[in-house]
Order: sequence, then C-alpha cells, then structure tokens
Amino acid sequence: MRLNIALLQLLPGHTLDEQLRKGKTACEHAKREGAHIALFPEMWSDGYALPQDRRELERLAVGADSEFVREFSELAARLDMAIGITFLERHDPNPLNSMILFDRHGADVLHYSKVHTCAFDLEHVLDAGNEWRVADLDVGCCTVRVGAMICFDREFPESARILMLDGAEVILAPNACPMEINRLSALRTRAYENMLAIATCNYPQGQPDCNGHSTVFDGIAWYRDEPHSRDMCVFEAPEQEGVYLARIDLDQLRDFRSHEVNGAKYRRPSTYGLLRETAGSMVEAGADRSDA
Repeated sequence: MRLNIALLQLLPGHTLDEQLRKGKTACEHAKREGAHIALFPEMWSDGYALPQDRRELERLAVGADSEFVREFSELAARLDMAIGITFLERHDPNPLNSMILFDRHGADVLHYSKVHTCAFDLEHVLDAGNEWRVADLDVGCCTVRVGAMICFDREFPESARILMLDGAEVILAPNACPMEINRLSALRTRAYENMLAIATCNYPQGQPDCNGHSTVFDGIAWYRDEPHSRDMCVFEAPEQEGVYLARIDLDQLRDFRSHEVNGAKYRRPSTYGLLRETAGSMVEAGADRSDA
C-alpha cells in the first residue's frame, strides 16, 4: 500500500479569498496527481502573517467553523481526498496556529494547535496549544494512524515521541521557515528514533524567510535483507513553488516497525525520573515567559 501525500508548496496571496481560491486549485491538482492527502504550509489562511497589532491580528484570525475552513471540508468530500488545512484560528484570549485534517468524507478527524509556539519571536502574540492529537485516517486504500506537529514542534523530541506512543505511523508537519541542514536533520532524527514517516510542507522561495525544500522521511532506516542503511528522505522538493507528490510505502514501514528496535520497544520509562520531576516547574516557567 502506497500513501500519496501532496505537499502544497505555494506562495500565498494577499487576501483570504486569494488563499481560498489558490488553495482549492492546488487541492484539485493534487487529486489529479493521485494524492490521498493534501497538506498546506503553516498558517495558510494568511500566509503566516503575524501582525503585532492586536486588532489587525484579530481581523486576520478565522474560526474553525468559518466559511474558509468549511470550504476545505466540502472540497475534501467532493474530491474524495483528505486535506490538511492550516489557519490562524480565532481564539480567546489570543489566536492559535492551527491545522484541521479533513478526511475524504469531509469530516474533521484531527484538529491540532501548535504546542511549541515561537514565543521568542512573532508568535508571542499567540496562545499555544496544549494537546497532541492522533487520528485513524481512512484514505480509501487503507487506514493510517496520523499525527500532527507544526514547524518549531520538530525541535523537541517529545513531540514526535508522544505521537508515536499514541500509535502514529505518519506525522503531518506544516512549516514556515528556512529548511537547512540542521532542521532537516531534526526531522530525519524524529523519523529514525520513532520509526515513523514525517511529511513536511514549507513555503517556497519568495516567501520571506522560507526556501521550499518540503520533505518526506519515510522512517525506514534499512531493509531487512539488505546489508546497508538507506536514506530515509524519499522526497525533497526544490525551492520553487509547486504541488509535489511524495509516496510512502506503508507495507514496508509497518514491516520495519514490526521487527526493528527503535520506537517504544526498549524504552525504560522508570529511569526517566528527571523528566517527570522537572516537567511541572519547566512548564510553569515556560508559561510565565509566554505571558510576559
């Protein structure tokens, strides 16, 4: 079974209507290419615009039940294709950086808000999510267990680890930043240590502080009967704008996970006391910094 993921590496427009029109056209293109899932870059609704003026920020935010989001639910059902739409989500007291994954019937199966916001930078005006989400996604040919993380989430091993422990086989990762060797290495490591696939969709060159290079790491570090390790990066887009289709061999991934040693098999949580002991104080300190 091959899971086809379309990475919609697009330049944003200037209005919500432009984002809607261009996004729908890209999804239709993805369906023609045979995609089971179409994934947008981070905060597609406004092209990752984060004004620091509160009134302007609130003006750009859209609700999860807004016409903009509903249009992608209806499109997913019409195309018989899952769509991961990203948006600046209206929320009290501050907006969220969110993604909703609609299944091929248009149902909201996964609604995730970025946990590790870039509170040291422009995202200090946002609230952070506080829950990791995993869902069973029916893509027609099969059902796959899918999780989500957004951009900076990848820098924390706990993000992918929690999703893996909840059964995720594939992580969808909208993104908005320069993808260079260190960030790509972080994605490779998350895929390797958890034996799962990670599909990242970035903005192309031409969007400020972005450079394309959307990727898929399939999580299979080697094949059972081959002596050498392999490159888990099965797809890397160029810098240019485009709709790029990447394929993950779920049969091979599931076989690899069934007999290899990473992931949860040899963890020893009883020895990880320091993580548990410091978690409360560290979260509290992080919340204090975010509120500053």
